[in-house]
Amino acid sequence: MRKLFIAVFMFVSTFTTNIFADGHSIKMGIILGFTGPIESLTPAMAASAELAFKEASDSGSLLGGKKIEPLRADSTCVDSAAATTAAEGLISQGVAAIMGADCSGVTGAIASNVAVPKGVVMISPSATSPGLTTLDDKGFFFRTAPSDARGGEVLADITLDRGVTSVAITYVNTDYGVGLADVYEAAAIARGIEVTAKTAHEGDKADYSAEVGVLSSAGGDALVVIGYLDQGGNQIIQGSLDSGGFDTFVLSDGMIGDSLTDTFGSDIDGSFGSMPGSLGAGAMKFKAYAEANGVDPSVYVGESYDAAALIMLAMCKGGSDDSASVAANIMSVANGPGTKIYAGELKKGLDLACAGFAVDYDGATDVNFTDVGEAFGAFIEKGISGGSFTDVAQR
Repeated sequence: MRKLFIAVFMFVSTFTTNIFADGHSIKMGIILGFTGPIESLTPAMAASAELAFKEASDSGSLLGGKKIEPLRADSTCVDSAAATTAAEGLISQGVAAIMGADCSGVTGAIASNVAVPKGVVMISPSATSPGLTTLDDKGFFFRTAPSDARGGEVLADITLDRGVTSVAITYVNTDYGVGLADVYEAAAIARGIEVTAKTAHEGDKADYSAEVGVLSSAGGDALVVIGYLDQGGNQIIQGSLDSGGFDTFVLSDGMIGDSLTDTFGSDIDGSFGSMPGSLGAGAMKFKAYAEANGVDPSVYVGESYDAAALIMLAMCKGGSDDSASVAANIMSVANGPGTKIYAGELKKGLDLACAGFAVDYDGATDVNFTDVGEAFGAFIEKGISGGSFTDVAQR
């Protein structure tokens, strides 16, 4: 009996190993900050990408029925050396592409130091620094989130529309924070909004009383917090509330998440912000599809699904899981022309693309890329009322 058990075990183990060794599966990397300043956001982002991968695997339509084997790695969001090492680990395991990274600094580091030199395509769902637009990516880097060059303008428009006439600005001292703060400041001044102070903060301090003191002394109708909700930004809000310096906050996309309202509740009612996203038909389809599959359709979750979906559609379009082929075909499946494909319709899209027909993937976020491979993107104005975030309008 024991010999029989061992024989069966060895057969199953060998069979399972061979599934992943004989070309029936495709390894796909997911690199996000599972630890660090946005760790409350990334589980849903990863789950969304894995939902798309599972949908394609279950369809039987990906390159003759191949399956996706997702592999996760931690970008930390802020430690470029650790993120680079994590990406090298994924590539050493033979991933065909990478869904990620998340924060702009680590994304640029991975692209420049690992992915592009090794010819591995990556699509970030959330790296928004304007500096990434001019990255020398050799055609291997894309992002389903729009640049902060537009995001800062949108946030300034919302600030003006809310009747705010003066603001102090604090920003996390990263590529993301610096880039967005510069765009927002210029846009706010151009719209006649006074900027009373603009100060950087580090993301991992225990005490922000000095920064809060400077900002409170400068004053303003609201405090603009450009940062991360799980590290730094929330402490600055707490300090501002405690000191009485500010009770209204203008929030960047990195500050928008349920953990913020879970912490402060109605104490920050009247605060507002913006995040990439859409309120169109495709977004509503994705919301229903994600919720039906146990995925929270929160910040950058739709963009994560879309990044994963584009990779697989590009595989079918090129007839190969070779990363160079994937990179060469992403723009055509993202921008069309062709049959519109939305979230939950990957089997339809893969059947068409693998058969040589044109598809135009709109997905969860109305995907459409600029000529450098980043989303034009829409934005959602978010407000806080009754201690919860609400969607106000699409911008």
